[in-house]
Amino acid sequence: MSLTRRGFLGATAAAAPVALAGCAGFRTGGAATDEGADGALTFTTWGTDSELAGFRSAIDQFLAANPGSQVQLNAVPYEQMFTNIDAQIQAGNPPDVFRVPYYTFGGYAGRQQLLDLTPHLEAGFADRFTETAWSAVQNDGKPFGVPHHTDTSAILYNKDVLDAAGITAVPTEVEQAWTWDQFGEVAATLRKSLDRDKYPFAYNWQGNGVTRWLSLLFQADGRFLAEDLRTPAIDSAAGRAALEFSQGFFSDRLVPPSDSVKSTTYAADLWYSQTTAMVFGGAFMVPDADATLDFSWGATFAPRKVRGGGDFGGNALVATAGTPRPELAAKFLAFVTEQEQMRAFCAGASLLPTRRDLAEQGVEFAVRPELSPVFLGQAGVVRAQDAAQVASPSMTGIITVLKDQLEEAFVGGQSVEDTLAGLTEGIASATAGE
Repeated sequence: MSLTRRGFLGATAAAAPVALAGCAGFRTGGAATDEGADGALTFTTWGTDSELAGFRSAIDQFLAANPGSQVQLNAVPYEQMFTNIDAQIQAGNPPDVFRVPYYTFGGYAGRQQLLDLTPHLEAGFADRFTETAWSAVQNDGKPFGVPHHTDTSAILYNKDVLDAAGITAVPTEVEQAWTWDQFGEVAATLRKSLDRDKYPFAYNWQGNGVTRWLSLLFQADGRFLAEDLRTPAIDSAAGRAALEFSQGFFSDRLVPPSDSVKSTTYAADLWYSQTTAMVFGGAFMVPDADATLDFSWGATFAPRKVRGGGDFGGNALVATAGTPRPELAAKFLAFVTEQEQMRAFCAGASLLPTRRDLAEQGVEFAVRPELSPVFLGQAGVVRAQDAAQVASPSMTGIITVLKDQLEEAFVGGQSVEDTLAGLTEGIASATAGE
């Protein structure tokens, strides 16, 4: 079996020196630079093989377009990425550029550790991105990064299992996505059809993926932060509806007991092992699933309630505040978000573009291209107001609150009212510490 993204990250943790040597760096003519060479732009990232290949290609083309420039690419395991970055920032020797998830971006920007790109970007630069993507790299109304790509969760399903349960049609247009009630009916039908040790679906909210629970809140047209991005707003009819709906996943045995937010078992693994008929998962799963699964599978849209909603996943690229090469760093960030660069990266890595033109035209995945419209359609229902909340400088603290309170709600028997109160108090404490 080929490595999954998670397997890749674990394997690189055990073989970091090999990964670092293999991704030493590039300059005009293709020769590697020495780490920290004078004038070399340093870029630190993690990534799958296809993502790193996309970055190498972009670097080669950037150097060809900017003769005399040097770019040092340092690839590290995800598990070490931000421990290393934080230590380097504290020591005063961070990379010029690094990759960061949107839910982590706000913490770095809020601590003034990132370069304000405002004076370094051409007029109208923001217009190349969707409103949702551009809102995810703002802090106090200024851009402190570029939205390199996104991803969002749709539903991957085992066709054979759904067919056996009599579910032979799934939504093919985002406007026709199952409502919560319809999704509940599908899950209940599967529950009756499946053996006791099998389950209708798994939700991908493990670890920092707990932010994906917020998709349900957004689908109910709710917020967890008010418009000031500080005041808790989760104690609402929408918050109550999202909690009641997701508690039912466990009480009705629609998900395995091991699918809680603090579980060490990932939702994707439950689906790969055919423990579940469906799984909420991102487009990045497509290459792994195509290469490893021996059953027929497809993808459809996440459910909706008042509206569609989803997680604004993916990563931004940022420059550190103290970089001695701010102009070169900004030029590189602008280059990798040009149309052809982003198209090639997203197609090769099964990720979604943040450029407005590519979101409208569509990007065709190199693997299972027929699934591209599902994930592009799902990304299209994510609103700027949703992404802006997740990019809050307080998100690291809020993630901890979500983990603790949702775990109690799902497996600890905590009531909806007590969970809303705990979430409100925890979010207020997290935002007060900004």
